[in-house]
Amino acid sequence: MRLKGNNKMRKIRILWTDDEIEVLKPHLFFLREKGYEIDTCSNGNDTIDLVKQNPYDLIFLDEHMPGLSGIETLKLIKQVRPEIPVVMITKSEEEDIMEAAIGSEIADYLIKPVKPNQILLAIKKIIEQKRLFTEKTTIDYRLEFKRISELIGAARSPSDWTDVYRKLVYWESELEKSSDPGMSEILRMQDNEANAGFSKFVSNNYLNWLNPEYTIRPLLSPSLLQKKVFPRLEQARPVFFILVDNMRFDQWKTIASEITESYRVVEEDLYFSILPTATQFSRNAIFSGLMPLSIAETMPEYWVPEEEEEGKNNFEEDLLKRHISRAGLNIKWSYNKISSSLDGKKINERINSLLTNDLTVLVYNFVDMLSHARTEIGLIRDMASDERAYRSLTKSWFIHSSLHELLKLLAQHKVKLIFSTDHGTIMVQNPVKVVGDRNTTSSLRYKMGKNLAYDPSRVFELKNPEKAFLPKTNLSSRYIFAMNKDYLVYQNNFSQFAAYYKDTFQHGGISMQEILLPVAFLEPRS
Repeated sequence: MRLKGNNKMRKIRILWTDDEIEVLKPHLFFLREKGYEIDTCSNGNDTIDLVKQNPYDLIFLDEHMPGLSGIETLKLIKQVRPEIPVVMITKSEEEDIMEAAIGSEIADYLIKPVKPNQILLAIKKIIEQKRLFTEKTTIDYRLEFKRISELIGAARSPSDWTDVYRKLVYWESELEKSSDPGMSEILRMQDNEANAGFSKFVSNNYLNWLNPEYTIRPLLSPSLLQKKVFPRLEQARPVFFILVDNMRFDQWKTIASEITESYRVVEEDLYFSILPTATQFSRNAIFSGLMPLSIAETMPEYWVPEEEEEGKNNFEEDLLKRHISRAGLNIKWSYNKISSSLDGKKINERINSLLTNDLTVLVYNFVDMLSHARTEIGLIRDMASDERAYRSLTKSWFIHSSLHELLKLLAQHKVKLIFSTDHGTIMVQNPVKVVGDRNTTSSLRYKMGKNLAYDPSRVFELKNPEKAFLPKTNLSSRYIFAMNKDYLVYQNNFSQFAAYYKDTFQHGGISMQEILLPVAFLEPRS
């Protein structure tokens, strides 16, 4: 068999070390007939010398040899060439030997007598897994491509679109493990097709969803606590509602894969963010249980107009307090916002007191800060150059975060966890010109102002914001929303700003990534 290397094909090269190597001639002949290049050795010392001199792809190593044992040889191999996969072969089934080998990061473990097909299977599993996985995934996605396109064309309801989005996120994850860039490019094209259809769907139906009597309406931000959190308080176990700001569904799946050892996902749904898909609107709606206009009219002290410099989410705890009161809940609760590692450490130190609450709300702001930093800091932009790298950076943060530590602590107790977010984000690519006065909002995915000029075919426009329960600063103010991967740029210095913001992650507009959001219920496995 052959591998690609240095732009040309080369044989897979294997070293087999066994003090009875002569007995294995039929196995060696079998593998050479299959196209593998095999070197042999009968002891540990010679093995180390050969490993230093040759670029092996795989080593088969006998555990029981005179002189250096297999385990001792393995440790020396890992010191010299830690990247080479090693398959340990032994006559012994003793557990301590297996654990020692596994602890030394072997690739596989076989017990004598081994058959040629066992050896072949180990090679394919270790060396050719990537190629075989790529081939199978490519075939499977090609078969699924047509079905997903049909689902996109036939989607007529919120649940239809959540099904489409789930499939796209699944295949994004699968093709990420593949080495075929062509399939990933086809998936991106299909994602664009889906987002174009989804944008039209939202534009045509959004105002209807805000009517409580409309039957086919999704779960929206203001109903999230009422439908997904408050009902969990009925049982006598602490509930932790964890909201990670600006976390997309694909990012949630990445995080979830890191915690399933300690937790089982009992329920996982997608809900719809309100417009604009921005923190000031969506998160205030979640904690208040109200649309933005209702907050501004009934609790003006808790709503900060966009043109003011004051923080727009400084009153979430007050809004939550009133929401809990309106719901008639007599519970002990606390609200906590975590914006730094120090904040997270302090929360973890208070875990015993938090466990006495009926409801603990934790808001983690890191992912939102990451998306902003990626726009403004060149190094972060290089580190998260595409969707795949952005997910990877989110995963790295989570693994080393105080949130991960908290989840480990909570897994030891009888708690309920509800994971969610307030809005998502999308990598923008297509600039759309907008003309506005100096009071027009600066957001790239939506704008609000009284003298806006734009191509109405490129945006979703709300000439009467009150119909969407949105506050406005002027009687003639209107909102416009970018769709799919568009972003709104002022006509002044258009080329400069269009180039600067291209391929950055933005939020506030209409796309599956911004609107379709995870809400998951988890319980500790213990």
